[in-house]
Order: sequence, then C-alpha cells, then structure tokens
Amino acid sequence: MPKVKTKKSASKRFKVRPGGTIKRSQAYKRHILTKKSPKRIRQLRGTANVHDTNMKAVMAMLPYAG
Repeated sequence: MPKVKTKKSASKRFKVRPGGTIKRSQAYKRHILTKKSPKRIRQLRGTANVHDTNMKAVMAMLPYAG
C-alpha cells in the first residue's frame, strides 16, 4: 500500500498535543483590526482546542500525527 499524504495546509495550522487534543490558533486576528476593541483583540491571542465535532476531519488530514 502506498504512503498516505498529509495535507500540508492542515499540518501548518494544527498541532496534536500529547493527550490527543488538537490545538489551533484563533481566527479574526489577521486584518481589519481597527474596528475591533483592544479587549477583543487581546482575547483572540493564544490557542484553542479543535471542537470534538471536527476532530475526525482534522485527524484524517494528519494521518501520522498520532
């Protein structure tokens, strides 16, 4: 059987943690920041977990992630 290819865009966006959860960065932080309040921009910092309903799809894109 041939090797399964990893979706490279997904490998750049998601990281699998040792516990099996997947971390992702927050959206809405790239542009058009002038109309967003400083509090909202501050809260978009950091990472979040991928929701349980999307875990199967993300893991299919990352076959060797764990």
